[in-house]
Amino acid sequence: MKSNKLLTIMIIILIAIILVGAIFFVIYLQANKGVQNTEPTIDEIVEASVDVPEIKTNLLDKRYIIIQLKVQTDSKEAAAELEKRLFQVNNIAIQELADMELKQLEGKEGKITLRNTLKSKINELMQDGEVREVYITNYITGQ
Repeated sequence: MKSNKLLTIMIIILIAIILVGAIFFVIYLQANKGVQNTEPTIDEIVEASVDVPEIKTNLLDKRYIIIQLKVQTDSKEAAAELEKRLFQVNNIAIQELADMELKQLEGKEGKITLRNTLKSKINELMQDGEVREVYITNYITGQ
């Protein structure tokens, strides 16, 4: 009798442990479900992006540059704020380019440096979000 009772208690404890484990597993999966999809879709990126009109300015070495940018923010609200701040974005871009020579902009590294600088400076202005990325969509230089 005692062995049957002991066996029954062990089975009940084992089933309880399995159920608790299954519950924690389901909770874990549900909690991580939202984390896996943190990357925005291309439609979300486009909605949260702003096209900066073509900027034409002189460089430090008396050459000129024509550049066009697309700025990706973290939300539609941030994009709306950035739209209102386009005159400030143009000003920042012109100031940064005025201190650069063409050789500083050449190659992949030069463009990455410019993009990172613009991102940082624009983020200093933002109040309702932040800039995630600055893309160069058009780039022409001359003498």
